[in-house]
Amino acid sequence: MTKPPVRITVCPEGPLLVRGDFEVIDGEGNRLDSRRTIALCRCGASAAKPFCDGSHELKGFERN
Repeated sequence: MTKPPVRITVCPEGPLLVRGDFEVIDGEGNRLDSRRTIALCRCGASAAKPFCDGSHELKGFERN
């Protein structure tokens, strides 16, 4: 049985939503997360990088 592909959705003025069967690994090889859906920060203001914490709304992030 083939696994469904991992999907990355760009949210206008918001994070990247990653859905599927994947792992997030840091630069040292440590697994950061293994949920099936995560939101990754695009604005640079998140206190939970690389994950989105909603700071883009306070910052007024405007990028499609």
